[in-house]
Amino acid sequence: MKTSVTTPDSKKEKLPDSKRAWKKIEVVGIVLLGICLLLLMFSPTSLSGLFNSIMESVQPVVVDVFLTGVVGTAIIVSVIIGRLLERLGFTDALVRIFVPAMKLIGVNPAVIIPSVYNIFGDINAAGKISGPILKRAGATKDEQKLAIATMVQSQQSFSTFMLGMMALTFAGVNVFVVVLLAVFMPLIVSPLLLSKLLYRDVKRVEIGNLPTFTPERDFLPTMFSAAREGVELLLLILIPAVALVFAVIGVLDYIGIWAAIESSLGSVMLFLNIHPETGVLSILVSPTLAMGQLQAMAGEIDPSLVVGSFVLASSGLPLSAVFGQVPVVWAESSDLSEREAMGAAVLGITMRLATAFLIAFFVTPLVV
Repeated sequence: MKTSVTTPDSKKEKLPDSKRAWKKIEVVGIVLLGICLLLLMFSPTSLSGLFNSIMESVQPVVVDVFLTGVVGTAIIVSVIIGRLLERLGFTDALVRIFVPAMKLIGVNPAVIIPSVYNIFGDINAAGKISGPILKRAGATKDEQKLAIATMVQSQQSFSTFMLGMMALTFAGVNVFVVVLLAVFMPLIVSPLLLSKLLYRDVKRVEIGNLPTFTPERDFLPTMFSAAREGVELLLLILIPAVALVFAVIGVLDYIGIWAAIESSLGSVMLFLNIHPETGVLSILVSPTLAMGQLQAMAGEIDPSLVVGSFVLASSGLPLSAVFGQVPVVWAESSDLSEREAMGAAVLGITMRLATAFLIAFFVTPLVV
């Protein structure tokens, strides 16, 4: 007599074609639909109020800052300048300069290129130009993450740098020492620490094993392509990313918790020896705007707060860049996913916060 063998799969009853088991996301959708219907029934203005809150958060940034403001123009110009520098041999010169230091650390020297392009131009242009360079240089994924974490520890606007130096001068601080420690030291210290502690899949590369990065195209086609590339970067990648971040802020503001988040950020800034108002401005809006306000009040506040605010502003902030622009740009131009690029950017900004506290607390008494 034969006995049938039952398996876990055979115990499951097969549903007829007219039915299908509920998925979790379908349950979420039904709950969301129910909430919307209840709001329409008992509070019809709630949904329109939420939409208006999102629009009020997104519109000033997307239109006034990126589309018709100086930031959007600066991004396009930065791509043009970056491509011009690349065409004039700037990238190959950087590689040769940093090869000795990176050989000692045991890291591909191309990891420094995004940071230097960031200092000279814009964080978005730096990613657009440097991502393909890292791939051509044979950088591993860990080295590409290392490049992002290092890049976001340097300022992304020359105006931020100049306004910050004015603030340091007005506060009576030794500008050279602070700039040396805050801007140039991370280019060496960050690859050294991260390659030993976290991103260990790195390799020492000899200059002879690296390709050349200077394009051979004529100048006029290079400039025209760079201008078009800058516009594409702005319209197709950055504005959607920024709109998403500020749409979330609009939702949080409508719910009523965004004010508490801003207040908490100010308290954290003060604890870290960073001027609360300008520190929050750097994190949420613009480091350049923050340094503009800081230099106007630098002579009247504690020099350590000025130093801390300058170091924080000399970074890849605001958060819309860290959570929106950097992941999208690097996912387009490197081997990393958006999540991997975002993780590296968040790590770099966290290191920047620690650097701001350490320099403000321990170095300021020595340079005032």
